[in-house]
Amino acid sequence: MLKVDYFYSISSPWAFLGMARLKALAEAHGAHLEPHLITIVEENGAIPVRTRPEVRRAYFYKDVQRWSEFYGLPMVLENRPTSDWVPASFMVIAALLDGEDWFALSSALQSAWWQEALDIGAPEVRAAIAGEAGFDGHRLLGREGDDDVQARWASDRLLALQKGVFGVPTYVCGDELFWGQDRLDFLDRRLAKDGARLVLSGDGA
Repeated sequence: MLKVDYFYSISSPWAFLGMARLKALAEAHGAHLEPHLITIVEENGAIPVRTRPEVRRAYFYKDVQRWSEFYGLPMVLENRPTSDWVPASFMVIAALLDGEDWFALSSALQSAWWQEALDIGAPEVRAAIAGEAGFDGHRLLGREGDDDVQARWASDRLLALQKGVFGVPTYVCGDELFWGQDRLDFLDRRLAKDGARLVLSGDGA
């Protein structure tokens, strides 16, 4: 089976903008999405938005607005929450490890964060979001600090470091990295090629 290692951050506007198309691509090619929730990897050259020069930050937000309009996904880019969003990643990891629909939960949290500017750093807020999406929000909230969840968070970051990932979202197919939702066309082409190879080799059933 085709596989895409999906390195992303709940807080990334680009991950939010590309998530629906990524799912559609995976389904079209019969590819398995393996999620890796991370923050940007500064050791590999990533530069946090908050430390960029003002002109570059202004361009960043303008570009997000352009893509938001292009995809028809309205986003709240001003007066946003400032609390720590990272624990929302732990909630998604808990769902993943428990065999639940991590993509649906992640989508709910990302939509709340980017389209409603809800404070997903607040435990009661993300528990409510999870509950509205059909999950047991309080159970997942209680799992966030568990050893297996924290171990997965640490190992995913180490894997990103080893694979040369720096920004999010990054899609890894085989040994090839595709950084940014605007590279999904190239991922599509790679999956098509790999799928054709599987069929020719007799492993595509």
